[in-house]
Amino acid sequence: MDAADPASTPLALTFVFPCLNEEVTLRDCVTAVRKSLETLDVPFEIVVADNGSADRSKEIATEEGCRVVPVAARGYGAALRGGIEAAYGEYVMFADSDMTYLYEHAAPLYEAAKKHDAGMAIASRMIGEIEPGAMPALHRTLGTPVLTGLINRLFDGKLTDCNSGFRCVRKTEYLSWNIRSSGMEFASELLIKALKAKTKTVEIPSGLRCGPPDRVAHLRTWRDGMRHLLFILSEKPALFEWLGLVLAVPATLLQIVAGVVGPVEVGGVGIFDVHSQALLLMMAVLGTQLYIFASSLYLRSKDTSLGMTRRMILMNEGVLFFLLLGVMAGCAALVGTMVIVWARAGFSGLHQANSLLVVIHVVSVAAMVAIGMLSVHTLKKAHSE
Repeated sequence: MDAADPASTPLALTFVFPCLNEEVTLRDCVTAVRKSLETLDVPFEIVVADNGSADRSKEIATEEGCRVVPVAARGYGAALRGGIEAAYGEYVMFADSDMTYLYEHAAPLYEAAKKHDAGMAIASRMIGEIEPGAMPALHRTLGTPVLTGLINRLFDGKLTDCNSGFRCVRKTEYLSWNIRSSGMEFASELLIKALKAKTKTVEIPSGLRCGPPDRVAHLRTWRDGMRHLLFILSEKPALFEWLGLVLAVPATLLQIVAGVVGPVEVGGVGIFDVHSQALLLMMAVLGTQLYIFASSLYLRSKDTSLGMTRRMILMNEGVLFFLLLGVMAGCAALVGTMVIVWARAGFSGLHQANSLLVVIHVVSVAAMVAIGMLSVHTLKKAHSE
């Protein structure tokens, strides 16, 4: 039953529809959700989080007895954040207002959350019935399975549909996750923050229907897919920290060995010559970049870094100054030495590639670390103000 006065009556559930010009489908969505939720015999409300609609969406929502919550900040995630924060229910459920979800599953989704005392319940499309043409083949076979598998792998999840927009969350737990996304990546952030908080999460089989044939979808496959991927990776800095060190440290050590022993032949295979040294330099450059990237991510993450990384991030500014000064001096010394050697050779061919690659490797890695830490400390300073 809809609560007569949700502001003064304790509600079991709020259903939120994010809305941007959905006059064609909004009324049917509200009717379907209300029909499902009325079977529960619990007090509920339906909220339409309007994201600046220029059509009759707000009027239709009011006619249907919904509470309209204006959300000025644009974006799917922004609309949902505004609607959830304004909700009066203990649990908050949401789904798109385009008639693509199976809204009759609203009641079973709430019952699953209550039965398992879950902080989040998800209506999974991937283990339900998806109408032909309702989900692009790229999303069904590649996009959603790959992103879901990545989230499961990185954050110890056991879910099937990371992109489902039909979910139910306990509001108190939701607020503790500090959700910030304003775009489509809201779905990934919500799931990752719940998994990192060890929130109990359950799924029910649901599905997906074809939307109206003339409806323009808000989702942009490649842009929004990349936003999801960027957010997923940003929540796992340890992945880049370890990968960077695994690439950079062995490559640098092997480069030094190459400079000491020179080109050698092992089992009929020539190693430590200029070509393998060039590859080692490339590995070290890539690894160092990944490590600096991880250090930047730790500035906004509550994850625990390695002790070495933590000391780099907390490095005294005086030490950073002399590190930069030393690197600049090293670069200048390298260039000056090469000019002198070249001049003594009458500015002809030097044939010093093996030795030069070792020095360039060490100086380049040191320079990237120093400049990378300059970037990290600049960002840290900006975040603290």
